Amino acid sequence: MTTPTVEHAVRRVIDDMHTNLGLEITIDDMARTAMFSKFHFTRIFRDATGTSPGRFLSALRLQEAKRLLIETEFSVADISSQVGYSSVGTFSSRFKACVGISPSMFRETGGFLPRLETDSHGTSASPRATLRGRVQTAGEHAPGACFVGLFPTPIPQGRPVRCAVLDGPGAFELRDVPTGTWHVLVHSVSYGAEHLPPGPDREDTISVGRYGPVTVADGTLLMPADITLHTPDALDPPVLMALLDLRTSALESRPRSGEVAGALTS
Repeated sequence: MTTPTVEHAVRRVIDDMHTNLGLEITIDDMARTAMFSKFHFTRIFRDATGTSPGRFLSALRLQEAKRLLIETEFSVADISSQVGYSSVGTFSSRFKACVGISPSMFRETGGFLPRLETDSHGTSASPRATLRGRVQTAGEHAPGACFVGLFPTPIPQGRPVRCAVLDGPGAFELRDVPTGTWHVLVHSVSYGAEHLPPGPDREDTISVGRYGPVTVADGTLLMPADITLHTPDALDPPVLMALLDLRTSALESRPRSGEVAGALTS
């Protein structure tokens, strides 16, 4: 748990990140803004957000790049420079790794994936674990289609290891979970807003939730994961992976993976 003083310091740093996305920001700069020592700052930032300051900053830069690709006609090179990349090649590679498609394809598709291929972590001769749980909404949140993904980091980026799409809050099941440490991350879009492109003006239609980390070993019996959705907060790492158009898209898994559980019904 973070104290109000610590949370305020972390929020101050995140505000500074937003203001200076195109500039070089070092850990020393962030620690000075937070008014903590560098080593203490890194720990409290991770406690408050679930990830490191550097990874959070990188995620914010790519989130802004996604917005610029959808809302402006700036070239990919211009956008990469605006969000702090000196090399458009490095930016494009990083964008594709985290978002799932290239910057030009992201712009062409309006920010959506037509289908999702999950990441296969090989095969195992021994039975793998199944993670079951339930997504629920707080009273003030409108229900909507839910994407449930299992990721190696607290940031929803790249291909999920396992995933499910639900037509609303409720029970989910992720089968054949490989050994490792994982984070369950949920993104929900209110009914009727599934086709709208991502953007800051959509905050009232989006809810997020997270659970974990979950460590899985051979023979692990996993406890149920109960996840309550909430409106995205400044302390929540942004959703980087391009989202499915939940009205029309189907999930596609790689052969041998068996990782997709659940499907959107419409």
